[in-house]
Amino acid sequence: MNETEFYTRLLALPDGANDLCYQNRRYLLRKETLLKGKLIKIYAEELGGNDIISGNYYPTMKGGMLKPCEMSDEKVIAFVLRAQYKRD
Repeated sequence: MNETEFYTRLLALPDGANDLCYQNRRYLLRKETLLKGKLIKIYAEELGGNDIISGNYYPTMKGGMLKPCEMSDEKVIAFVLRAQYKRD
């Protein structure tokens, strides 16, 4: 169950603040794992820009359930799959 590339990448992100690059733009991602792993929250803000990525993921639901906050599933999934740690 939940052995998808999205879920694997989401789990690999450490809780707390993460400095990431996505589409040649820099983002500050905050990730929280709550309720003993039953809820994963992500919120990313583009630094120096207007874009945000926000959603909740419930891995215990059948097959996992993503609930984006006022954006498409595709936008959140693409961010999680393609964002990379910033390299100086």
